[in-house]
Amino acid sequence: MVARRTSGTGSHDCPVRGRSSRRAFLGMLAVGAVGAVAACGANPSSPPTALGHGAMAGAASPPPLPAIPAAVPGPSKTISSGPPGGGRIVLTVDDGTCADCVSGYVDFARRTGIHLTFSPNGTYAREWEPHAGDLAPLVAAGQIQIMNHTFSHPKLTTLPDARVREELERNEQWAQKVFGITTRPYYRPPFGVHDARVDGIAASLGWTRSVMWNGSFSDSKTITPDFLMSQARRFLTPGTVMLGHANHPTVLGLFDQIVALVKERNLQPVTLDEMFGTTRTVGAA
Repeated sequence: MVARRTSGTGSHDCPVRGRSSRRAFLGMLAVGAVGAVAACGANPSSPPTALGHGAMAGAASPPPLPAIPAAVPGPSKTISSGPPGGGRIVLTVDDGTCADCVSGYVDFARRTGIHLTFSPNGTYAREWEPHAGDLAPLVAAGQIQIMNHTFSHPKLTTLPDARVREELERNEQWAQKVFGITTRPYYRPPFGVHDARVDGIAASLGWTRSVMWNGSFSDSKTITPDFLMSQARRFLTPGTVMLGHANHPTVLGLFDQIVALVKERNLQPVTLDEMFGTTRTVGAA
């Protein structure tokens, strides 16, 4: 949800394949992320770990994508958690500044069947679009949901009304083109910064649910594996809407540990649609 690339060539927190640098590797050592470095080049054909439910990743024939519904304006509501009963959690993944991190999350979903809600910014199209084909059946099956997180990740409260609308609508157009689905009615304001004006504009365009969170891996910046797992143990409880990022590689070496924790606590990862009873067919709350 934070740091964005600042040049035309981009900069990633994962070593870029074929161009990894010794300085980047030493930097990873400094934060204790050796496992994450290895994970950046992990074999995507690693053995599957069953975690999904309902329609699984890799199903022979996922249902067709629904037609994009018309926007349904309405009153705005901020959500940051789900019902505490039943063991359901929502794992959300923002941004996508790191190409290997996006790839790792996509592979994680494919091999485990875990349900995730991605919140990509269209400005990172180069990182996301190569995975459109892999994500298409997962989106169609309802395993993966896409939420609007604006196109260029600005602080919306600093923008005039027209720019707020442009950020949301441009990212929606990009999501429809790449993922074939609407992001409505859910949007997450960058940095978690929003107010009544911004929410009102979003709601008038059909994004009637401003999605915050009540748990976080705190990985919008580089952290150690131990710290990320301590955040997982602290926050992964029934009803949690968990905030994660596809920006730094630390998480890539921890997917199996996160899965083990989820299973140990009898938690069920679901999408926002599944947690709150919405559908891509209607795209409204």
